[in-house]
Amino acid sequence: MAERTDPATRDAPWPVGVMSDKIAEWVDRLGQVWVEGEITQWQLRGGHVYGKLRDLERDATVSFTVWRSVAQRLSSEFAQGDRVIALVKPNFWVKGGTLTVQVFDLSHVGLGELLQRLEELRRRLAGEGLFDAGRKRRLPFLPQRIGLVTGRDSDAEKDVIRNATLRWPGVRFRVHYAAVQGDRAASEVTAGIAALDADPEVDVIVIARGGGDFQNLLPFSDEALLRAAAAAATPIVSAIGHEADRPLLDEVADLRASTPTDAAKRIVPDVGEELAALDGARSRMSGRIGQLLAHETERVGQLRARPAMSRPERIVDERAEELVRWIARGTELAERAVADRERELSHGRARLGALSPRATLERGYAIAQLHGAEAGAVLRDPADAPAGSELRITLAGGRIGAASTGPA
Repeated sequence: MAERTDPATRDAPWPVGVMSDKIAEWVDRLGQVWVEGEITQWQLRGGHVYGKLRDLERDATVSFTVWRSVAQRLSSEFAQGDRVIALVKPNFWVKGGTLTVQVFDLSHVGLGELLQRLEELRRRLAGEGLFDAGRKRRLPFLPQRIGLVTGRDSDAEKDVIRNATLRWPGVRFRVHYAAVQGDRAASEVTAGIAALDADPEVDVIVIARGGGDFQNLLPFSDEALLRAAAAAATPIVSAIGHEADRPLLDEVADLRASTPTDAAKRIVPDVGEELAALDGARSRMSGRIGQLLAHETERVGQLRARPAMSRPERIVDERAEELVRWIARGTELAERAVADRERELSHGRARLGALSPRATLERGYAIAQLHGAEAGAVLRDPADAPAGSELRITLAGGRIGAASTGPA
């Protein structure tokens, strides 16, 4: 069929096929273009992806196709609600009269810029010490009430409560429901932390979500949420459940659990294990006390078998005999010492009497002393008593006065 170049008129209209061919030519001349929009439909069939992309502001939607060869090269996971930038080539299907676009490349909007901002926030918070191990608090051994921030009717809520109750049936929960993805998630989770932290009955707070892709986890790297978690007086457990893309809440929290189930296992002890440990401790204590009592009983028996304990009066008898000997020996020594001292005293008295001036006087000697200004001076030289000097003569029987006539 020849190509129609003449304009279409009422009298000479184009066939539908001609119009469709021209539309296809016009669309094909557009080539590849970069477009931005929101994924409203994402279906995987036979390795190919079929979906729809909606304008962010206007009411405009196009269908797109990602062939298997392109889908296998995509480095990220995509889902409904993601904001993306796509390299596409529009195609007009003549037979069906529909416009579709073929996707050659696809990425999340601003992913590189977003990663850079997260890395800058990570460095800043690390510099402030919010990630330091020294500031992390230990969880109580057995919390009486667990605060749980999670989505309403979520699998994460069921996993935490079920597994914690299985481990310790008496544990109680206070649940604060919050959005765990989307624009409201960060503020609602922050409000949940504040509410549970203000509750004096809550001993530990668990923030739980059942994993998700990178963008869905972004609220858990919000700075306001991170600072609220760091400032909380109650220990925080992060149970976001994603290993590849860890949100910054994992770094700030006092404990990071890999999944909500793992969080339940780490915040409450297992009652069976604890009872078994108590039984083991009780058995060890009983065995040890039994050994100690047996040892002490044997030691007491050995002490009682000693002679000092079997016949204690023998020690008294032996010491009594020894005491009598020492008394006799002491008496003998004392009497001998007294006799020796009496003899020494008698000899000393005789020597003293022999050396006494009175004994000399009794043999006829006298002591001449001046009487007057130099009274008491014993005369040893006649020149010391000139004529007329008053004298005092001491004899064995007493004293007499006299006057010196000078040297004879």
